[in-house]
Amino acid sequence: MSNRTHQRKRSKQREQVLDAVRSTRSHPTADWVFHEVRKNMPRVSIATVYRDLNILSDSGEIGKIVHDGQMRFDANMDKHFHFICTSCKSIYDIPDTWVEFPDLKLPRGYAVEEVKMDFYGICPTCRRSA
Repeated sequence: MSNRTHQRKRSKQREQVLDAVRSTRSHPTADWVFHEVRKNMPRVSIATVYRDLNILSDSGEIGKIVHDGQMRFDANMDKHFHFICTSCKSIYDIPDTWVEFPDLKLPRGYAVEEVKMDFYGICPTCRRSA
């Protein structure tokens, strides 16, 4: 098999990985993505899925969230925060427009470029079943 054929095959697999992440709002794990991709590509390996998820994350096409030592992936690349349910471990997007910040006073010379913040609590589904 030539390098050109190999590159084309990897590109198709990466597209399938990206499609799987974009198909859900649940912030999937690599294992979930692997099982979704295998529905269309039964021969894909878990190593390929991990590699493609990392490439997509490093290139800024998807986001990566590490929570409790587990990597989760996010297709929503708009500015937003995350709410993580401490009961069921689900992760929900919180639009940045829902969060108000007071004036931040930093020492001279500092400039904030990005804010990353997670909110932890109980989601509505877990609250109803409690």
